[in-house]
Amino acid sequence: MPAYKDEKHNTWYCQFYYEDWQGNKKKKQKRGFKTKKEALEWENNYKLSANANMDMTLGAFVEIYFRDKEGELKERSIKNKRYMIEAHILPYFENKPMNSITPSDIIQWQNAMREKGFAPTYLRMIQNQITALFTHASNIYNLSNNPCKKVKKMGKSDAEHIDFWTKEEYDKFIETFEKGSRYYVLFEILFWTGCREGELLALSKADIDFDNNKLHISKTYYRTERKDIITAPKTEQSVRTIDIPEFLKQEIKEYVDKMYELPENERIFPIVAEAVQHMLKNHAEKAGVKRIRVHSLRHSHVAYLINQGVQPLIIKERLGHRDIKITLNTYGHLYPSQQRQVAEMLNAQRETKSPNSGNC
Repeated sequence: MPAYKDEKHNTWYCQFYYEDWQGNKKKKQKRGFKTKKEALEWENNYKLSANANMDMTLGAFVEIYFRDKEGELKERSIKNKRYMIEAHILPYFENKPMNSITPSDIIQWQNAMREKGFAPTYLRMIQNQITALFTHASNIYNLSNNPCKKVKKMGKSDAEHIDFWTKEEYDKFIETFEKGSRYYVLFEILFWTGCREGELLALSKADIDFDNNKLHISKTYYRTERKDIITAPKTEQSVRTIDIPEFLKQEIKEYVDKMYELPENERIFPIVAEAVQHMLKNHAEKAGVKRIRVHSLRHSHVAYLINQGVQPLIIKERLGHRDIKITLNTYGHLYPSQQRQVAEMLNAQRETKSPNSGNC
């Protein structure tokens, strides 16, 4: 397994034949290494990854994972997953062979993560990334022992406490805006529909059914590397139609009518998420209400619906959750306990029985 010196550039390169995972023989060359050792290490890892051999390092397997997931994950998801893996997993495991990482290694890594003081929900997100890597290695590339399977997951999938505004707090906040202005209408939609920020920023005139008071959610917006990206929403269930109250329909219509000659498929809020966050922060301070995130307006919508007695299944459909469990796990604690009512109902039922009703 030789490496070669590039005298012209004073660097090293490797050139070799390898077999891919289908047994096809191929040739590969890579230039620009500072040392011979780096060139040889790269060649070795490449051969292992081409064969999906679990002797490869976790760092090399990460590239296989993202190659395999390219058609499945959205660009934004890949970016977020890469960030977490590079920031929190590779510093510990990048150069360790996949088949040498033990449950004990995972536990020590978890302890190191906990010491960083991350929120339980963020710890679970990090845990999910390493679990995904080893699950993929086990399911697709026959890794014999998945160390994550033998270790309890760290963190929590749902927050014990979620921030939201009550209707009274929201009223104070929205009063700081000029009625009918861009941000007035924007925050009205967020609070009264519970849609996600990206879904809101992707809305166009064509998405609003003014005749039937409906909002059609079929895409989401985000900005990355100075580019505006509009793509399919978070999940298939996120594609949905939200019924909106008459007053909100009128507010949206009056706002859109001011935008003369706006094409049907142009965004009605041509701004970025940072601008929305900045505006929310400033006006929360002006209103004298606690500061929350933009996403917490979605929680505020749900909290208001729960307060009004709306059932979880309706809320699930309105939010576009994939599963009712997500709705219940996230918001179940906001529902008032009805244990006392159940006990009183059982007591009433017992008292209405005749004395001999228990005889068989």
